[in-house]
Amino acid sequence: MLAPIFTLKLNHKIHPRMVAIGKYDGKHPCLTAATTANKVFIHNPHTRLDQGGRLETTSGSSSDVSLLNINQHVNAVCTGSLDESQRDILFVGTPTNLLAYDVENNSDLFYKDVPDGVNSLLVGQIGSDPTPMIIAGGNCSVQGYNADGDDHFWTVTGDNVCSLALSDFNEDGYPELLVGSEDYDIRVFKDDEIIAEMTETEAVTSLYSLYGSRFGYALRNGTVGVYDRSARYWRIKSKNQAVSIYSFDLDGDGVPELITGWSNGKVDARNDRTGEVVFKDNLGSAISGIVDADYRLDGKQQLIVCSMEGQVRGYLPADSESKNVVVDINADQDALRELAIKKQNLLTELKNYSENDRVGKNVKAGDHHASVSGVGMIPANTQLQTSLSVSTGGDGVKPHVDLTIQTTNETVIRSVLIFAEGIFEGESYVVHPPLNKLSPVLHIPIYPPKDVTVDLHIKAFVGYKTSHQFHVFELTRQLPRFSLYSFCPDGYAEPKSHVKFTVHERVNRVVMWINQNFLLPSEVVAEHQALDVKFLSLRTETPLLLKMTSNGEVTIQTDNLDLAGSFTQALAGFLAVTDLQSTMDFPDHLEELRNILIKADELHGVREKLNAEMADHSNLIRSLVVRAEDARMMFDMPNMRKGYMELFDLNRDLINGYQIRCSNHEELLACLKIVNQTMQRAGNLRVGKSKSAIIAACRNAIKANNVNALFKIIKSGTSSA
Repeated sequence: MLAPIFTLKLNHKIHPRMVAIGKYDGKHPCLTAATTANKVFIHNPHTRLDQGGRLETTSGSSSDVSLLNINQHVNAVCTGSLDESQRDILFVGTPTNLLAYDVENNSDLFYKDVPDGVNSLLVGQIGSDPTPMIIAGGNCSVQGYNADGDDHFWTVTGDNVCSLALSDFNEDGYPELLVGSEDYDIRVFKDDEIIAEMTETEAVTSLYSLYGSRFGYALRNGTVGVYDRSARYWRIKSKNQAVSIYSFDLDGDGVPELITGWSNGKVDARNDRTGEVVFKDNLGSAISGIVDADYRLDGKQQLIVCSMEGQVRGYLPADSESKNVVVDINADQDALRELAIKKQNLLTELKNYSENDRVGKNVKAGDHHASVSGVGMIPANTQLQTSLSVSTGGDGVKPHVDLTIQTTNETVIRSVLIFAEGIFEGESYVVHPPLNKLSPVLHIPIYPPKDVTVDLHIKAFVGYKTSHQFHVFELTRQLPRFSLYSFCPDGYAEPKSHVKFTVHERVNRVVMWINQNFLLPSEVVAEHQALDVKFLSLRTETPLLLKMTSNGEVTIQTDNLDLAGSFTQALAGFLAVTDLQSTMDFPDHLEELRNILIKADELHGVREKLNAEMADHSNLIRSLVVRAEDARMMFDMPNMRKGYMELFDLNRDLINGYQIRCSNHEELLACLKIVNQTMQRAGNLRVGKSKSAIIAACRNAIKANNVNALFKIIKSGTSSA
C-alpha cells in the first residue's frame, strides 16, 4: 500500500524521537533532527540557507545540510508556528534550557532557562485558549510559552514527562493535552484540569493523535495500542521497543493508520480499529522518527522514515492500479493462510472427537482401563469456581491476595494461565502443579504492586489425572482496587495526619463503595447513620481510618499522602463528585517540604555563585590568551610559557567548577521534583476546579517565594485561611 520513492543517506546519526519537519521560510519543508553529537541538522534540498548565527556547514557534509550548535545535551526537537505567519520556528529542549530559533533569519527568538528541564516538546493550543504555545514537558511539570517566551501555561503531573500530544479527547471541539509520564499514567488535561487518567504497565514513551478522540500510544516495554477516549481499542506487545508512532492515511479512505517505527529497524502500519498489520518494511537499523511532508514539492504528501544511522526513506501511497494488485495478492495470501489454519484446527478437533468417541464406546463395552486413561471426557456439569481472599502472610510469606480456583467434582486442574496488566512480569503467569499434587483446588498468590482495579483473565486446563487432553475453561475475575487491605487489629497507633471534606451523600453509599473496592472477610455496616472503620495496608503495614458523619463530613486519617489522595479520588469518582474542596494536615510531609524548599534555595544560591565564577573565569581566559599570544609573537618564551600554564590551571578550575555545577543541577532537579510531586499530591486531595485552583495558587506562591502562603494553600486550599 506504500511504495518507496526516495532514499537519502545523511552522514549524521540521529537521536531517537528527535525528528521534525519545518517550513522555516513558509514554503519549503526541511527535515530537522538532533544528532548524537548534540547538534541539530537541517536538511534543505530546495534552497541554500544563509549561514550565520548558530548555523554552520561543516566540511565533508552535504551542501544541503546545515548544523545548529547547541553546546548542550539535546532532549527534544520540535517545529511549529507561534503566530499567524506561515513560517515555522525550530524549538530545541535541553536539560536546563529551551531555545526558540528563527532559522530563516538565523537568530534566537527566545532562550529560556527551564529549571525543570525539557524532556518533550509540542506546538499547539490547549483547550479554548487561542494562544499558540510551545509546550514543554519536564521534571513532573508541563509549561507553555507564547511567541514572546512568556510563561503562559503551567501545571504539574505525577512524574517525569515522556511524551505529549493534543487530541479532542471529549469531542467538544477543543484540543485537550495528553501527557505520558514515567509513572505509567496517561493524563488528559482540559486547560489545567485533569479530566481523565489511564494507567498503563510501563512508562508512556510516545503519544500521537489519530482523529477525533482516538489516539495511539507506545510504552517502554514494546507495547503499542490505540485508545478512544478512556477505552482501549486494542494493543499489541513486541520484544522490540516502539521508538516512534505516527498517523498516516495509506489507503485514501480518510481514516489514518497507526505507523510504528521499531528498534530493530522495522516500520509497520496497523489498522486503527483492529491493530491488523496492513503494511511493513525494514530500514536495516533502528528507527529514530517518522514524519510526513510534501518533500518533493509535487503536491503529494510523503511518509518520511528516518533511521538512527542517518538513512531517510520516503513513501507514497501506491496508485490505484498498483494498489489493487497489491491488495488482491495480499487478500489471496491472507485467505489461503486463514483457510490453512482453519483446516488444521478442524482436523485436530475431528481427531479429538474421534478419540473421545472411541473411549466412550470402550467404556460402554466395559473396558474400565479405557475410562481411566480418558482422552478428555469430563462430566457435562463440570464448572470452574473462583474466589478471592486476603492473606496477611507470615513465616516469610509476603501479604498477598489468594486466588482460589476449584472444580465442582473430582476432575483436577492440570494448569492455569492468568493474564493481568501490571501484576505479573510479562503480564502473564502460568501455574503447573506437579503430577503427584494434582487436585480439584488450586491456590495462586497474587501481589498487586499498586492500588488499581485489575481484570484477571483466567484459562484453566481441566480433566482427569491420567488425561492426555483437557477442557479449557475461560473466565474473567476483577481484582478490587484496594485489595491488599484488611481490618486493622488493635495495637496500631492512630495516624496523626488527615484530610477532611464534605459530600452530599448518604453514609450507605460510602459503605457500598467500601464493600465493592475492598476484599474484606465481612461486609462493612454503618451504625446510627455514621461510619467509623479502620483498615491496615498490608503493603506498608500502616493504618488508615475512614470516618463519616450523618451530615456528610468525611475524614480520612493516614500518614501516607499518596494513599489519602488515592482514596479521595476513588471515592469522589464513585459518588460522581465533580468539584470537591478539602482541608488537610500532614505535618511530616509539610516539614519535609519545608526542608526541601530551604535546600533548593541554597542550591539556587550556589548555582548563581558558580555562574558568576564561570563568567569571571571566561573574562580572565580572554586576557590570558591575548597576553600569551602577544608573548609568542614577540618571542618572549618565558612569559608565553607562564601565560599558558596559568591558562592550564584556569581550565582545570573550570572543569572542576563544571562538575560541581552538574551535581548541583542534579540535586536541584531532585528537589524540584519533590516540590512538584507534593503539589500534585495536594491537588489529588481535591477534585475538579478546586484541584486546578490549588495547583495554580501553589505555583504563584513559589514564584513569589512565599513559603507560609504555600503551606496555607496546601492545607486549606486558599492562602487566606
